[in-house]
Amino acid sequence: MRLAKPRIEALTDAQLDTDAQALLAPIASKGRVLNIFRTLCHHSGLAKRWMVFANHILGKSTLDPKERELVILRIGFLCNAGYEWGQHVVIARQVGLSEAEILLAKSGPQSADILPLYRLLLQATDELHSDAHIADVTWLGLLDHYSTQQMMDLVFTVGQYNLVSMALNSFGVQLDDGVPGWDLK
Repeated sequence: MRLAKPRIEALTDAQLDTDAQALLAPIASKGRVLNIFRTLCHHSGLAKRWMVFANHILGKSTLDPKERELVILRIGFLCNAGYEWGQHVVIARQVGLSEAEILLAKSGPQSADILPLYRLLLQATDELHSDAHIADVTWLGLLDHYSTQQMMDLVFTVGQYNLVSMALNSFGVQLDDGVPGWDLK
């Protein structure tokens, strides 16, 4: 974690206003409400609108869940976003990524013994992070695997989680209980 304590505290249930309670009710009905959502409820109008887009990226994207999570882990790692990393290690495990595949997000596209598609996805993520552009050679390589919609979802996934990483790092959102840190434990 970049910050040892939050700059913007995660709200407790007692601190949630009516709008925030309504926003979090569907999440709460499925289990615990994570610190990211409790923090964003300081601005529930923004959170409500952001959650529509975030829901597409995480739940309705055309990307295979394993590939999506690899990309999210990579951009979280590149942004040094410990909260994002930990939450998505949990999700990556749920969708079937192995520990070795998860660690590819740290070692990047130059990793040995990596699937060609994974190498391209990590390369595209690195390029978007460093240059806000996927190079032609990477783009053309991905077109051997991906449709136009998948290419669009890829770019928007990296962008979404770059944005989220900036917010989490700047707000100082702390890890939720039971979520692994950089060491994957």
